[in-house]
Amino acid sequence: MPESATKPDPSAVETKLAAARTRLILDKPFLGALVLRLPLKPADSDWCQTTATDAKSFYFNPDYIASLTLEQTQFILAHEALHCALSHFARRQHRIKHRWDLACDHAINPLLIDDGLIPPHSALAQPRFKGLTAEEIYPLIDEEDPSETLDQHLYDQEERSNGSQPEHNDAESNGRRNDQDEGDKGRLGSSAPAVETDNTGSGAPEPRPLSASERETLATQWRQRLAGAAQQALQAGKLGGEMARMIDHLLQPQLPWRMLLARYLTAHARDDYDYYRPSRREGDFILPRLHSHQMDLVVAIDTSGSIRDGELDDFMAEIDALKGQVRARVTLLPCDARLDPGAPFHFEPWDAFQRPARLAGGGGTHFTPVFDWIADRELPPDLLVYFTDANGEFPEREPTYPVIWLVKGRAPVPWGQRIQLN
Repeated sequence: MPESATKPDPSAVETKLAAARTRLILDKPFLGALVLRLPLKPADSDWCQTTATDAKSFYFNPDYIASLTLEQTQFILAHEALHCALSHFARRQHRIKHRWDLACDHAINPLLIDDGLIPPHSALAQPRFKGLTAEEIYPLIDEEDPSETLDQHLYDQEERSNGSQPEHNDAESNGRRNDQDEGDKGRLGSSAPAVETDNTGSGAPEPRPLSASERETLATQWRQRLAGAAQQALQAGKLGGEMARMIDHLLQPQLPWRMLLARYLTAHARDDYDYYRPSRREGDFILPRLHSHQMDLVVAIDTSGSIRDGELDDFMAEIDALKGQVRARVTLLPCDARLDPGAPFHFEPWDAFQRPARLAGGGGTHFTPVFDWIADRELPPDLLVYFTDANGEFPEREPTYPVIWLVKGRAPVPWGQRIQLN
């Protein structure tokens, strides 16, 4: 069979990509606006088997695009754009690359499927991961999971195994070029080609991993693009469901939970001034004096099974450090559907706040037992801090004392101050 019969027509592949991108712009303006930020580049088949991104461009194997339907092509374009918009290239930190790559695909694909896009057959999508972030999915993936991602994530610093020579683009000029693309190729009807090609007839070589400064710059750019795309889609009335909730979550200020918790505990510490007459030895003037009362802090922990041991230990260590600063007496109330049989556990300001040797739990989640226990006391606490995933039965009425919810996941709370566990 002649070689020409086995190779896809480049113009047909380009037409398919352009059509898929146009349909995304019209039907899914949020995703379409993000896809327009990625120049489309045919890649050398020696290193690119399907598609790939380095957070700057969309690389594709023409044979692979030719094998997809138009609907599947829309999916793979949106898939790569969401990797970039969600800054997966800047969030791996200490995590193992393969597991992190799997977690990122598991986080993205259900969002796209829920939005009505049709995935290729090899796309990773498990119902149990729906609604979770990549960070939440990562510890749920087996260390020896043999699954493969739909695409290649080229932005990581780890060494590539194929020994290819990456191209060395200047980061600043590349960023300027991408921003210029927003004004040129980013418009419908522009005369710029849908696919970037070169005169050599071969595909683009594998790009180098991102440097730390490039990751930081691109993360800022993609966050701005995410916000802009969301605003366009909202104005068009074409953004809703899980995608809208995910975007709203990502665009919230992401302050470290430890900083926010410390801020609220300090704000509720009972420091005040008094004007009691001083001793005669101190003179005749009556001046205000700052005095502190011991804070009464109740800490509730969701033991239904959704909170991992490591997260619980981090939380308790943070409370232990903070309670000494604000002179707090802490009452610990572990609870799933009911209070732990050993509760309450009391800790004075000078006691180490630590997890009891044995905690019952693993059942359903009801928050009412904690609030019922507090209601039976003579005096309400100065503050209640509840560590949970917020998936449970809340009391119908808000209590009179302040409540802070430290929430793992994206579930809402009906009242109180919600702090996201990052």
